[in-house]
Amino acid sequence: MSAPRLSYSLLGGMLLVLSSMLYFFQQVLNGLHSGALYALLAFGYVLTNGILHRTNLAYGALFAFCGQAMILSVAFGYQVLWLTLLASVLFGVLAAFLYAALISHVLSRSIFEPLADRSPNAIVVTTLGILLVLSEASRIAADTHDLWLPPMLAEPIVFAEGSGFKATLTLIQVLDCAVVVAAVALATWAFARSNFGRCWRAVSDDPRAAALCGVDVRGVFRRAVLFGGFCAALAGVMASLYYGNVSFGSGLVYGLKILFVTAVGGYLSPPKAALGAAAFGMAESLWAGYFPVEWRDAWMYLFLVAMLILIGAGRDTGKVA
Repeated sequence: MSAPRLSYSLLGGMLLVLSSMLYFFQQVLNGLHSGALYALLAFGYVLTNGILHRTNLAYGALFAFCGQAMILSVAFGYQVLWLTLLASVLFGVLAAFLYAALISHVLSRSIFEPLADRSPNAIVVTTLGILLVLSEASRIAADTHDLWLPPMLAEPIVFAEGSGFKATLTLIQVLDCAVVVAAVALATWAFARSNFGRCWRAVSDDPRAAALCGVDVRGVFRRAVLFGGFCAALAGVMASLYYGNVSFGSGLVYGLKILFVTAVGGYLSPPKAALGAAAFGMAESLWAGYFPVEWRDAWMYLFLVAMLILIGAGRDTGKVA
């Protein structure tokens, strides 16, 4: 092979490797955003289920409902109240958090507390009914139409480029990731040092013993449900701002994913659950980048089920030993 042909082949190979690395880097960047949403949802989910120790199918519905409430409130503020777009968005964010506080209040006092000592299936069935109610309420409120927000802060930020390919994230994605990192870091710090964090761990470990030590078990549980609801509302707001829409049925999909992810990682540490959920979001992004996307959810669920089986088998082996 002549020298010019060899040099061209080497150059072509280097460009191919560079393009492959940039494509992989782009999938990693995409995974940061989806992983951030999962991490926030997992953190809030474990706050409730770490004390309740029951499956809560309504959590994903709360996320979708708050996102849909935010979109409808923005449309109402812009079209009816004649607010500016920025004022309408702030109005929508406020509405999402108010709905999250109201629904969390109803769930903790009217659903979780009365059913906490009954069969685990009671809360599963009840929260499934709540999921259907919230999904139908948002569908009826939107008149079965998908309302879309205009693109916001969609300017691309280039992190790397070469061979005509650019690895980018939009400004809204970067802001979403920064907000989640700040929120989870602050919550983790407060959880480790605050009186609420200590009481939460005590109630999660043994609520009766915590009550004998003077811990207000009911108050801790209600605050945990409220903080978890705020995490769902924040995730719903960020998803709405980025995607422009949160569909009525997305609550069940997100809820099941967070349920499986936190079941694998355990309910004893919200920060660890958030870290595991972020890794799950990264794995989803990498799958979508290299394999058929229509099989993504099936294979990810299969992976989580396999992990649950292996973890359960390991625990059983440890007990036998």
